[in-house]
Amino acid sequence: MIAYIVASHGDFAKSIVKSSWEIFGKQEKVVSVALEPDEDPKKLLTNYQTTLKGFDQDDQVIFLVDLFGGTPFNVAGQIVAEHPDRMALLTGLNLAMLSEAYVVRDQSLKDAVLRLEESAKSGVRHLELPEEDKGDD
Repeated sequence: MIAYIVASHGDFAKSIVKSSWEIFGKQEKVVSVALEPDEDPKKLLTNYQTTLKGFDQDDQVIFLVDLFGGTPFNVAGQIVAEHPDRMALLTGLNLAMLSEAYVVRDQSLKDAVLRLEESAKSGVRHLELPEEDKGDD
């Protein structure tokens, strides 16, 4: 089973996990981690490591984070680089991505990452209203 660490600046990760559970019910091995304002990256690393210790040693882990290049991404990237065979990192966290994460938990890490990336992208849409018939007035 794939475990997820959902991480962000501030309370976004906690809130999006809570929202996803309102839709799908509470999920096991899904933990939110927040980078608090003025928090040291070392503290975030400790929080990630503590979270990982709560998972089984053979669990694959995907970090779902808010922004590419932000501190939650950079710190998670250090961990993933040490365990590329069982961990992955995706950015652009949104509710479509997190919802899909619950569906792909039994897939291979590679297949799950591809599906999550696609669902995150497809979750961004705009409302297209039909154009009014302007006629020949």
